[in-house]
Amino acid sequence: MNGQIPHPRAPERPLRLGTRRSPLAMAQAEEARDRLCAAHGWERSLVELVPFTASGDKVQDRPLAEIGGKALWTKELDAWLHEGAIDFAVHSMKDVETIRPDTLTIAAVLPRADVRDVLVGAATVAAIPSGARVGTSAPRRAAQILHARPDLSVVTFRGNVATRLAKLQAGEADVTLLAAAGLQRLGETGVGHPLGEDEWLPAPAQGAIGIECLTARADVRGWLAAIDHAESHAAIRAERALLSALGGNCHSPIAVLSRVEDGAVGLRAALFSPDGAERVEASARFAIDDDTGPAALAAALLDKAPAAITVHFSGPAGG
Repeated sequence: MNGQIPHPRAPERPLRLGTRRSPLAMAQAEEARDRLCAAHGWERSLVELVPFTASGDKVQDRPLAEIGGKALWTKELDAWLHEGAIDFAVHSMKDVETIRPDTLTIAAVLPRADVRDVLVGAATVAAIPSGARVGTSAPRRAAQILHARPDLSVVTFRGNVATRLAKLQAGEADVTLLAAAGLQRLGETGVGHPLGEDEWLPAPAQGAIGIECLTARADVRGWLAAIDHAESHAAIRAERALLSALGGNCHSPIAVLSRVEDGAVGLRAALFSPDGAERVEASARFAIDDDTGPAALAAALLDKAPAAITVHFSGPAGG
């Protein structure tokens, strides 16, 4: 995908990598810097981390969908890129809006980590005590848990990993759900119980780190091409294309699992009503370069989904 970009010479000054200031975001930025420097034989000093506190990190008492959506994670970095204050930005791809400006390019996706969710507070979804409170602010997690266990209730839980674990410890909820990849990147591998794909589907682009730069910066795109993981990038592109075709937003509960094998992408996706009462699932397999595959899967999902689901999507069947 980026392999045709000419390999540029080494930078004449340190490159500035923009990142959120949260512990997980900083860990992701460190991984990106380490991979880039290792790929080119650079000293670590050639990549400078430039952290900031995102708007989405400042307001933690309301669901993300109520205060501006995923743009709250990216808008400051976007502005810095366009102003030239940073050379590239590192993102958790799960938090990046589906539609991005043409002036920006996801130039690299690092090898994808564990895509699963981890349940904290119980060994399995079935083992959660009846009537328990589940702490989450993610519509997908809320809908999926209520579909499996309508006897449970959901309470809003926002904040970084440490904050949510502290809220759980303080009794604000009985169980919560976290991304396995985030826990692993923070060294918290002993926390909770990973949920297998037979009972639980992850979020689109979960576990993937992307690095974005100005489309016009061929030099930066060339450096980043060296650390772009083709299979991970193909999976993320397909999952984001599915989201785009569905017309989903922060209120739209969607879960998806992808597999990339033998030049093809397999997608298994499920849509839910926010209360978990309704669920539809469909799967598709298509060539990596088939741009119509995700859209066809989206159409199939929306075609068989009831109004309680389609009202939350703006795709062909969702209005």
